[in-house]
Amino acid sequence: MTQKKVTYGKAAWDEGNQSAVDEFILLGVSDQPWLELLLFVFILICYILTLLGNVTIIVISRLDPRLHTPMYFFLSNLSFLDLCYTTCLSPLLLVTLLSTRKSISWAGCMVQLFIALALGTSECMLLAVMAYDRYAAVCHPLRYMTIMSRPLCLLVATGSWLSGLVNSLAQTVLTMQLPLCGQNHIDHFFCDQPGLFKLACVDTSFMETEVFSVSVFVLVVPVSLILVSYGHIVTAVLRIRSAEGRRKAFNTCASHLAVVSIFFGTAIYVYLQPQSRNQGKIISLFYTLVTPMLNPLIYTLRNKEVHRALRKVLGITPTTKAWG
Repeated sequence: MTQKKVTYGKAAWDEGNQSAVDEFILLGVSDQPWLELLLFVFILICYILTLLGNVTIIVISRLDPRLHTPMYFFLSNLSFLDLCYTTCLSPLLLVTLLSTRKSISWAGCMVQLFIALALGTSECMLLAVMAYDRYAAVCHPLRYMTIMSRPLCLLVATGSWLSGLVNSLAQTVLTMQLPLCGQNHIDHFFCDQPGLFKLACVDTSFMETEVFSVSVFVLVVPVSLILVSYGHIVTAVLRIRSAEGRRKAFNTCASHLAVVSIFFGTAIYVYLQPQSRNQGKIISLFYTLVTPMLNPLIYTLRNKEVHRALRKVLGITPTTKAWG
């Protein structure tokens, strides 16, 4: 008996019954042209505000010595991560929304998938690290700078980025092994694993279960750690006798908690519960585009330290002792 040769990834398209195909068509909402125009304007505004807000956070965190603290070190990492994340998706999305042929090359699709998975995973881990930072600041204020030492901050930040890269590499290589011998239309705005699984000519139930399990770990474990951290924070805040002290402690955590709620809430809704595909597409735009835009606003709107730093950049030059 001769063994049938099975090819994977891009090569599978070339050996199929149809002519060689080396690109995917991103359907998005192409069946609703009026909605495409609205989404283009919405996404363009989100992208511009994301660039302005996150670049501002990074710049002022570097220029003002008063912001050379663990909290703003992690916040700068989050801003840089959001910049990379939205830049990975938004420019191509804007182009495809205006194009009649909404295509992306096979290689481009794999690169986009790799970057999006890496940065999405890294953000989950980084938000959990930031929750621990807030726990240390509120529950152990006198030892905060000792607990969150510079070497530890560098270590956990690096670990967050590396965890994203490792998970993304494994997931992307797994996806590249799929024998793609069906149609090349992905029912999404960008390349994602569920959309690619639907194009495979083999049973993908095992891979879908594996991806779901990884999603549970990447989303639920950080959320659990965040909830534990904030459980301790709430207990510590309730022990503070003065109303002013409680308000100040709450304000140091409210911004992070708002970011966590928005990001994880929408991500869990998309990945960990069944819903219509079209509904999932729209919600995915929220946590990939809207959340990175809101993060700088949430962190700076009521933050007096950031307000002072912005005034300093505009001409005020007070000095203070830097972290480290």
